Amino acid sequence: MEGLLDSEEFCCSICLDLLKDPVAIPCGHSYCMGCINDYWKKNDHLGTFTCPQCAQTFSPKPVLNRNTILADMVDKLKKLELLGNSHIYDNCIPGDMTCDFCTSVKQKAVKSCLVCLASYCQNHLQAHYKSPALKKHKLIEASVNLQEKICPQHDKYLEMYCRTDQQCICLLCVMDDHKGHDTVPAAVENTKKQKELGITRQKYKLKIHAKEKDLLELKQAVDALKSSAQTAIENGEQIFTELIQSIERRRSKFRDLIRDQERAAESMLQTLEQEITELKQRDHELEVLLKSEDHLHVLQNCHSFSSGLPDPPFTIATLSDFGKVNDAVSALKKRLEDVFKGEWLRIYQAARSMKILHCTVPKIRSEFLHHSCPLQLNPLTAHKDLYLSKGNREVAVRSRVQSCPEHPERFDYWCQVLGTEGLTGCSYWEVEWSGMGVNIAVAYKNIARKGESSEAHFGHNDKSWSLFCCRKGYAFWHNGIVSKISEPGLSKIGIYLDHKAGTLAFYSIDDSMTLLHRVHTTFTQPLYPGFEFSCYDASIKLCQLE
Repeated sequence: MEGLLDSEEFCCSICLDLLKDPVAIPCGHSYCMGCINDYWKKNDHLGTFTCPQCAQTFSPKPVLNRNTILADMVDKLKKLELLGNSHIYDNCIPGDMTCDFCTSVKQKAVKSCLVCLASYCQNHLQAHYKSPALKKHKLIEASVNLQEKICPQHDKYLEMYCRTDQQCICLLCVMDDHKGHDTVPAAVENTKKQKELGITRQKYKLKIHAKEKDLLELKQAVDALKSSAQTAIENGEQIFTELIQSIERRRSKFRDLIRDQERAAESMLQTLEQEITELKQRDHELEVLLKSEDHLHVLQNCHSFSSGLPDPPFTIATLSDFGKVNDAVSALKKRLEDVFKGEWLRIYQAARSMKILHCTVPKIRSEFLHHSCPLQLNPLTAHKDLYLSKGNREVAVRSRVQSCPEHPERFDYWCQVLGTEGLTGCSYWEVEWSGMGVNIAVAYKNIARKGESSEAHFGHNDKSWSLFCCRKGYAFWHNGIVSKISEPGLSKIGIYLDHKAGTLAFYSIDDSMTLLHRVHTTFTQPLYPGFEFSCYDASIKLCQLE
């Protein structure tokens, strides 16, 4: 049954959907009852009614009755479509386009029409293949954002590309705002970009392969470092524990030493008190003896007092505190702190030197080329007197004045241009310049663009760094401060940026590389390459580095 029913044969040629309340008019063609009634209402005043397909006329207006047999067949067809096409929607993923004309079961769109600005499934697309008027419409692969492919100014398909302004345009734009610009068909530019992207992707693959190799080595180094770090921590903890225990023992001995002196003094005090008590006892006995009238008793006991008084075995010192002891302990503390300070610096430096990643500074050109990056200039930032060419890799001052659309990113006073991408990690690029003089710069994206103030001038604010080049030599500018460089002016300049390390260096390139100026600072934003021109015969080219 499914093979006998073709959904195209049961579609209304007015709404392009399956028949709803189908009716057959006298010529034999079938329509939705609502569709044909609405179609005929437009010609009620003429008194004649025509078939939308064969143009046969009827008068008076035919009586319309629902074709029950045809309605049953349409219902069966809908059920078959629900069963046969359900797998399509099960496999749909978010973002898939659905047909704008399907009402019952939304089918996946296969094409979009740039004239109708609608998307169609395979069934509803047939009208664009059969109708002579619809055959002229431009069909593309089903797209979600159709409006983005239409020129907002002329409502035409964006089938051209302006290389000067780097944007898709329509044919009318070529004759209007982009007249005299470098324009090509979008398909031609797409082929070129695809080729460039292919080359770029190969570079990415090589870089990914190198990074994956580095990652494997780094994992092994990290594992070894963790093991060594754990051993170092355990050994260090043991040493510090022993050191603390040693200090604790010394503190205990210090406490015992002070207590021993305290106990010795108390013992001497007790001894002296005991001697006084004994002397008083003898003095009392002597007093009794002196008062005795018994001569015989006196003579028999007087010999016990004839030995004399014992001399004291000690002298009392005037020192009454342990000030010298405290001074000695304080001196020990200071010496220990000095030792700890000196030794801790050695410990700190030794620990900090344990790095598994070392950022090697390039020394020869082949090492610099390892960090080369493809750059392009942004035409939306270019001053109106500048002309970009060669895929926006060359820039020169125009020989004649030409109008240029306004843009918030465009420099309107200083003859300057910025690159398209901000740089962060390690980057290297080379430029060739000609003319009386140019400025080769890097700047933050938020540098001012409008007016003649220093805030918009490369090298004259804190958002840009610039090297002025002329045949007599060079001068480096930043924040309005100039540093003159006494080197002969060469036409090729190399720029090396290590964003994380805060290094920016300029080199003149001949048979060898000569360092012109190096900056050490802290970069807080991505840096965009930029150029400035002060005369009409100057030009700059971004070199192609392999």
